[in-house]
Formats: sequence, C-alpha cells, structure tokens
Amino acid sequence: MIVAVCSDIHDNIWALEEAVPQMAQADAVIFCGDFCAPFTLVQLAEGAAGRPLHVVWGNNDGDRWLLTQNAAAHEHVTLHGELASVELGGLRVGATHYPDIAEGLADSGRYDLVCCGHDHTARRDRVGDCDLLNPGELMGRFGRSTFALYDTDTRQGELVPVERP
Repeated sequence: MIVAVCSDIHDNIWALEEAVPQMAQADAVIFCGDFCAPFTLVQLAEGAAGRPLHVVWGNNDGDRWLLTQNAAAHEHVTLHGELASVELGGLRVGATHYPDIAEGLADSGRYDLVCCGHDHTARRDRVGDCDLLNPGELMGRFGRSTFALYDTDTRQGELVPVERP
C-alpha cells in the first residue's frame, strides 16, 4: 500500500493543486495538520476522493467548526482530532502535528510508522522498529514544497518535491 503524507498547507492552494495529481498513486492520505482555512480541507478531500483521508489538527487550523463540517461532508475523510491511530497496509500508524509528541509515540513501541509536521522540516528517522516521518511543508515558506510517499510493504519513504507555479 502507498500512503501519501502531507502537512502544513497553510492555505497554499496553488501548491496543493500541483501536489494532488502527484498523490494520485497513493491508496490513502494522511494530513498532519495546518490547513488553516476550511476551503483547503475541501480541496484536499476532493483531490483524495475515493481514498481514505486521515486528518489531525494542527496549531493553525482556524475555524475548527467549519473544518469539522467540511470533513463530515466527505465520507472518505476521518477527522481524528489531535492524534490518529489507524492500520494501513498491515502497519500500525500514528499521526500528530507535533514532532515532540511524534517522537514519544514512535518510542512507545505501539506503532510501525508515526507521521508529524509542524516544524516544516522534512525528515525520516528510525526510532527502534518505528519509522518517524515528517513530510515537510506544502506551504513552501522555506522555499521547498514537499510531501512524502510511504510504501507499507517495503517500509520505504520518498520525499516528493512539488513544483510551485
């Protein structure tokens, strides 16, 4: 199973528009927080149509009531709150926005893969038997828009650059 992992869109709908076709090969999508506006959730949900989209809150998700309403309007979107804990491709997967929390989750031994965002820094680490994955930012604030593709069979992750218009 291929899982697309993205974070920190911060309403950069143009970068998201470029990223969505590149995510098409994914069987599921994990979003690690910071849509900002509710319309950004709708754009990602429509781009991931037909595939599960697992969402956790970030610290810059403004109108949580409308974000919740928009998530509920799409059957394939699951809004987990602060922490997602799901099984994907036979792996136990956790997701949160914050790297510090993610490190603790990875160290707990309860997960095979833990995903996070928040600091806009793409990286993949190994904590015991767990992969800790931060896909970087779609926003492009620091000059690079990226997301990750993770293969649950091989347990390999690939950082995907997004060309911004």
